[in-house]
Amino acid sequence: MLKGNTHEQFMKEALKEAEKAFARDEVPVGAVVVCSNQVIARAHNLTETLNDVTAHAEMQAFTAAADNIGGKYLNDCILYVTLEPCIMCAGASFWTKIGGVVYGASDNKRGYSLSNSKILHPKTNVISGIMEKECSEILNNFFKLKR
Repeated sequence: MLKGNTHEQFMKEALKEAEKAFARDEVPVGAVVVCSNQVIARAHNLTETLNDVTAHAEMQAFTAAADNIGGKYLNDCILYVTLEPCIMCAGASFWTKIGGVVYGASDNKRGYSLSNSKILHPKTNVISGIMEKECSEILNNFFKLKR
């Protein structure tokens, strides 16, 4: 896994994707997939746009990354996502065999860590809380506008 400022650099890229989601009136979650220190996929929530409950940022990013590398396994890649993955996205990450998951804000309602089962692949490294304040802020601002 990468260290320190590099995590922040890539989380900033994920936040740019979250901003795109916000602008589209989507829940502002953004994700990037990094391989060999390069962003190979960018995505944000598209559930409203596509009328598809599975169109989470992570799912979109996994599809784009697999297409980019020409294979379904992302074991040499790291997913950066602004919000802790839900159980569905964590399960998908298991099947991709992603090497790492780095997320910003915790999801105390629907995050995968609420589950007692081992959803992530055993070889997947997880780091949480990278730019947590900024990642939480965009979500809070979005839901304030919705109330």
